[in-house]
Amino acid sequence: MSITFQTNYASLVAQGNLSINNNFQTKTIEALTSGYRINSSGDDPAGLAVANQFRDSVAQLTQGVINANSGVSTLQIADGGLSNISTILDRLQTLATESSSTTFSGDRNNINLEYQQLVGEITQQATNIGLNSGGTFNVINNVYIGGGSDNTNSQVTVDLSGVENAVDAASLGLTNTSVAAGGTELTGNSVRLDAPGAAFLSGSASQTFTFNLVSNNSATTFTATVNGGANGLTESQVLSSLNNQLSPYGISAQVGSDGQIQFGGGTPFTVSTTTADATDEIATTAASATNTGVYNLAGATSYTGKAETLTFQNGQGTANVTLTAADTLDSAVAKINAQTSSLGIYAVVNSANTGISFQSIGSFTASTTAAGGTFTATGVQTGVNAPSSTASVTGNALAAVTAITAALTQLGAVQARVGAGENKLQYAIDLANSQITNFSSAESQIRDADVATEAANLSKSQVLEQASVAAMAQANSTPQAVLKLLQ
Repeated sequence: MSITFQTNYASLVAQGNLSINNNFQTKTIEALTSGYRINSSGDDPAGLAVANQFRDSVAQLTQGVINANSGVSTLQIADGGLSNISTILDRLQTLATESSSTTFSGDRNNINLEYQQLVGEITQQATNIGLNSGGTFNVINNVYIGGGSDNTNSQVTVDLSGVENAVDAASLGLTNTSVAAGGTELTGNSVRLDAPGAAFLSGSASQTFTFNLVSNNSATTFTATVNGGANGLTESQVLSSLNNQLSPYGISAQVGSDGQIQFGGGTPFTVSTTTADATDEIATTAASATNTGVYNLAGATSYTGKAETLTFQNGQGTANVTLTAADTLDSAVAKINAQTSSLGIYAVVNSANTGISFQSIGSFTASTTAAGGTFTATGVQTGVNAPSSTASVTGNALAAVTAITAALTQLGAVQARVGAGENKLQYAIDLANSQITNFSSAESQIRDADVATEAANLSKSQVLEQASVAAMAQANSTPQAVLKLLQ
């Protein structure tokens, strides 16, 4: 290499290395003071992208754990409310069982007063925890936690939707139950079921009982059929067959003190029966009845569509129903129930299937603005019949026992779903916490600075920088040698 003072190559090399070593030292100090190996995108572009994904997952899961803990707390509140409702059902069962005994000598109306208040309390408490029909949590509840392969796997579903998960009195089938005295026998019936050794519906005979009743606040018709056997049915077999079919509607069948079939329950109903076997029938063919275990009021024997306004009133309020001349028997019943069911007053087709029977577990009044339609006369109908106890004092209570037992079963299923939901969320929380730990560790491996390595690099960079400065000083003095040649 020739000697020149125009271009100092050695100095340029020293300057370049000094700049590199200075940058190296700056990066090392930046890593040590920040604690991160990656402080800008240029430090490790690919690593930064991966680290950011891990950090995003940690942020999502951290909030997801908060969501899940909130969900657990909500379900625990519901669980506590369900336990309280279970305690109320225990008290209702006690009252119903007490009234179901014919040896009870107290006032069943007093028992029924407490019973009805507790039924109302069930609805209030179900509403408070959001598990009434259509309530806040009577839906499919989704708790988003994150950490899954897709949105579906990132959330926990607790399905508390539908009437089967509602625990208000109506959803539990308790709205129309009562423990007051009352039981209904069939008018025109003369068949005794308690005759020693008696058998009924022998061979292939069968008998049907057609009920016009209210279910889920709507009038409907249900037919219970009792099928005989080769040797006929005993009294207990007849009752078992009927009760298996009627219990979902809150109606029970039993035998009264006169040996005849009777039906009890707070559900509004009328009933009639037919059979092709007149020799060993359960009840006399064409016998019928209106539920006398509740307050009832008979409308016109045959309904004729007429423009009229009906007014119903009880302690809970007033309901007005407008009917027209175009209304049929069925449409009139539907219109009435749409307005009065909230008051606990119901309309059902009478046992002759020609007119309307109005029924309620509490007293009420009704009036019409036009005679000859729903009622035969205008004005307030004052002939509201109080529940009768002439047939049986235990009919309503026995039906209530059956309804409460079914309600307890439904409540238990809801409690199981709520408890399973709590466990699912807790398992999800445990997994999310594990994922947070591992994602954080993975991010740390990429993003965090290795202090020992960076400390060593700092010492190295300092030595290199000092060496570069010294070397550059030597390089800068080299052109001065040219002056020696010029002497």
